[in-house]
Amino acid sequence: MVSLLEWLAKNPIFSTLPEKERLEIARTAIPRKYAEGESLAFYGDVWPYLFLVTAGSIQAIKESSEGRSLIVLTLEPGELFWGLAFFEDDAPLPVLLQAQSESMVYLWSRDQLLPWLLANGRFSWELSRLMVRRMMRASTIVEELAFKPVASRLAGLLLDHYQDAAGEPVPRSLTLDQMAAHIGTTREMVCRLLYRFSDQELIHITRTEFVLNNKSGLIQLRGQDADST
Repeated sequence: MVSLLEWLAKNPIFSTLPEKERLEIARTAIPRKYAEGESLAFYGDVWPYLFLVTAGSIQAIKESSEGRSLIVLTLEPGELFWGLAFFEDDAPLPVLLQAQSESMVYLWSRDQLLPWLLANGRFSWELSRLMVRRMMRASTIVEELAFKPVASRLAGLLLDHYQDAAGEPVPRSLTLDQMAAHIGTTREMVCRLLYRFSDQELIHITRTEFVLNNKSGLIQLRGQDADST
């Protein structure tokens, strides 16, 4: 099992600190275990923490008043995330943070890390760069929702998630609800589109398996924008 110190040494942000300081940061970390489906924090919470995932995966989820969900980010071991209140006083959390599987994270409050952020320019710089990359990812999501039809987004999800299924059956590891949450639509729309793709012989689908019959066709569909449908 990889220790927290090893995770910190491998992380591009924490690795900028001297080993002695990483030891102190590891000593102050708050360990938390979460079961599948358990929430770390809820939309609207004032949550002034930064955390590192060391096992499992954590999803950041946007939820609408109608009950629809959009998975905006999935955090794997070695990745960092934070509540807005870590940087801005009283800023509410814009997403639900939920464990996708049994997970382990280490938390630090703003008060714990602020001395290192203020004293170490490289540490702050690398965290700022990560924030910019997350903003770029958020911009991409907005563009896809605004300009890509649902069929294109679903084709992209299938290509990304079932890339090993070209010509060979693989288990359906995502439910209809999970697919819908990944692309910002409803399970009913996902179901209709999957059967349309099947009728077009882009995929073969059963209750338990997927086969990508026409990967090039899915790639072409993924590239379409709203004006071309």
